[in-house]
Amino acid sequence: MTAQPAPVITNVDWKVRWRPTPPQMVRLLVGLAIFGGGEALLIEAHLGNTPWTVLSQGIGKRTNLSVDVATFFVGLAVLACWAIVRERPGLGTVCNAIVIPIAMRFSLEALPTPHAMWARSLVMIGGVLAISFGCGLYISAHLGPGPRDGLMTGIHTRTKIPIARVRLAIEAAVFVVGWALGGVIGVGTVCFALFVGPLVARFLKLFGWSAA
Repeated sequence: MTAQPAPVITNVDWKVRWRPTPPQMVRLLVGLAIFGGGEALLIEAHLGNTPWTVLSQGIGKRTNLSVDVATFFVGLAVLACWAIVRERPGLGTVCNAIVIPIAMRFSLEALPTPHAMWARSLVMIGGVLAISFGCGLYISAHLGPGPRDGLMTGIHTRTKIPIARVRLAIEAAVFVVGWALGGVIGVGTVCFALFVGPLVARFLKLFGWSAA
């Protein structure tokens, strides 16, 4: 019986992440801009931020780092975890770190701050939807996910655990650690952690994303 040759793994898919078509680039940038706008909506609602921001706040309190610097180091730590799930960066990974903060700044400057509870609640819901929509849109461009989303898709691809469950588990773990470190939480944090997984999964399916 003739032995079968070992499968050859190429870097083609990884290199494609750095050679976007115009439609891919539009999908990437629009998705990231919407994502950043969603983060701004949650901040303006003042009902609790995303678990990752809570984690950065907690780390900042323990280390005297600002939230943005703490977020940067958290991103580096998450990227280090990519080696475990064998995820590779792409143009989308780089743009994630640049476009989202810019979109957040412009959105925060343009958005009015709601005061009535019903208005803040609507803004919070809009923020969760926008983040989930933007996440699904930019990941479906296949140009490489951001540090946190890459961890999600990498775990899903390697374990075949439904992406909604993977996202929920990650957000819940980050939420608990951030809260233990002293990060600011609220009902918006809980709603985001509970619903972002199913919403991202639905939007990824809508945009035709596949782990393959």
